[in-house]
Amino acid sequence: MTASANPIERSFELAAERCEDLTPLVYRHLFDTHPETRTMFRTEGSELVKGSMLAMTIDAILDFAGQRTGHFRLITSEVSSHDAYGTSRELFIAFFAIIAQTVREVLGADWSDDIDAAWRQLLGDIESLVAAQ
Repeated sequence: MTASANPIERSFELAAERCEDLTPLVYRHLFDTHPETRTMFRTEGSELVKGSMLAMTIDAILDFAGQRTGHFRLITSEVSSHDAYGTSRELFIAFFAIIAQTVREVLGADWSDDIDAAWRQLLGDIESLVAAQ
């Protein structure tokens, strides 16, 4: 398999080589950083919800950072859904930064300057997209 030229895609490819499932790591970071989020997930079946939510978010990130075929629109539609759940915009945006932080930790020394720059740009673009809603 050839490595992607897109630094965001490449970061996820490298993470996938090292970590079978980012879900527990991402949510551990989320709950450590924002303990109030623990109560946002029901106890029964929450692992499936978390996994599904993360998979959809990663799909949207990859599309937003890449071809923009439409999957990235999930970000804007989920802003409204999460508003209805009572999730602050700041927390909504923070989830993307937590994913980046988790990928960075999984990559360790392979987190390069170009990956870092791409993630910083992406997080800023997502913040702008959410703010425009």
